[in-house]
Amino acid sequence: MEISDIIEKEETLKESDQGNHKVDKLALVLSSGFLMAFVVLALVDSKLLSAVVNGGFAWSTKFFGAYWQFLLLATFLIGIGLTLGRTGSVVLGNTDKTEMSTFQWIAIIMCTLLAGGGVFWAAGEPIAHFVSPPPLYGAETDLFQKAVNALSQSFMHWGFLAWAILGTLTAIVLSHLHYDKGLPLKPRTLLYPVFGDKVIYGPLGSVVDAFCIVAVAAGTIGPIGFLGLQISYALNALFGIADGFTTQMTIIIIAIIIYTISALTGLTKGIQILSRWNIILAIALMFFILIFGPTAFIIDSYIQGVGSAIQNFLPMATFRGDTGWLSWWTVFFWGWFLGYGPLMAIFIARISRGRTIRMLILAVSIFAPLITMFWFTIVGGAGLSFEIAQPGVISEAFKGFNLPASLLAITQSLPLPMVTSILFLILTTVFIVTTGDSMTYTMSVVVSGSTEPSPYLRMFWGVLMGVLAIILISIGSGGISALQSFIVITAVPVSLVLLPALWSAPQIAIKMADEQGLK
Repeated sequence: MEISDIIEKEETLKESDQGNHKVDKLALVLSSGFLMAFVVLALVDSKLLSAVVNGGFAWSTKFFGAYWQFLLLATFLIGIGLTLGRTGSVVLGNTDKTEMSTFQWIAIIMCTLLAGGGVFWAAGEPIAHFVSPPPLYGAETDLFQKAVNALSQSFMHWGFLAWAILGTLTAIVLSHLHYDKGLPLKPRTLLYPVFGDKVIYGPLGSVVDAFCIVAVAAGTIGPIGFLGLQISYALNALFGIADGFTTQMTIIIIAIIIYTISALTGLTKGIQILSRWNIILAIALMFFILIFGPTAFIIDSYIQGVGSAIQNFLPMATFRGDTGWLSWWTVFFWGWFLGYGPLMAIFIARISRGRTIRMLILAVSIFAPLITMFWFTIVGGAGLSFEIAQPGVISEAFKGFNLPASLLAITQSLPLPMVTSILFLILTTVFIVTTGDSMTYTMSVVVSGSTEPSPYLRMFWGVLMGVLAIILISIGSGGISALQSFIVITAVPVSLVLLPALWSAPQIAIKMADEQGLK
């Protein structure tokens, strides 16, 4: 079905006519049932689960890694292209009024998409690439240049491409088809230009939605579980509190309560308030480290790191020289972010009404990545500076890929180490809580078809994800690790859902520009 055929239908489809406010029981049963089955298998035979997941992981990265690299690169480039012409001035959401200030809007986007990964990975990934240089860069004798290379590779994984796939072209498609044409705010709508009404009304749509829910749930349960493990480790290191299952479970239960209550209060209250205060805390910590940390090193490495990332943008984005390394780094991250793609697009479409395409794409694809890169330089760059000055101070703590230990090693090297460490733990917790409440809300939207889903549905998803995280950590960190690897497997079908946006988004943008009289 051509985009022009969709846009030129005589009557706009209304949500009420489609029964979109009825719970999609098939999608609900398939998604929640699959997640429960995964956890049951983890409890019954964790070795079998690991074998199956590892096999699926290897297969996914081998046969889909190159495709994912193309998909993310094409999404970013096409999105930037849409900002340059008249399509950039297209207003989304069938309204010219925005629901929140630009600061609040960007704060929600940053907190939801960056999540807790932006704290622990910001500390751990740069030192990982410093200790074991990425194959594209290779060995380097100059320590500062070695640090810049490590940051540059981290910028690739958390920068322009990662953010673009989380809600630029797909958000344009969903925003138009939902707010202008009345189609449901669900992942299945991304396939409407290909399959037409059959994907909206038939079981195919429920299966598509279920796949996307499983992918984003896996991507959220993992960080929730790791939150329990990481905060428990930090509390033990700082205060001597027992680092065991009881502490981990208590932390997750507190997180469940906070993000479920936040999700119940909706976008304009809980989610927005948490996001705003967390961004304020992150900004305060950035200025503190910038002023009292290795200031010159941070500024120099950020400027040169961004320059190196841009200079090597295409070589890094298309690198295929070491598929083994790619599987555990670039392709792993791409699979993780792809899994979030459809539901994040729904969330961004929901909060971006009244914004132009140019505002949306520049905020998500350019502005947010540059902030993320600066954050990685503040945290990880400071760690690299400490490592260069005193070899082993960060790398020894990081041994065994110990992300929380590397973060604590950095905070303990700063002034007011105890206060700084506690504030970073609070920041991490709220980042993950913000992701939890945003995804709880969005999964409920997908299952119900309503932008104001039932409180009971929100509670169901919030509690389910937390309980599954608790069960998985009860069998050891291997359960959470298996789930993290499983995210890459779920990215296979999800990446096919995202593919049509490469051509449907430009066609929609051009048609909307004509309708809005833009020249």
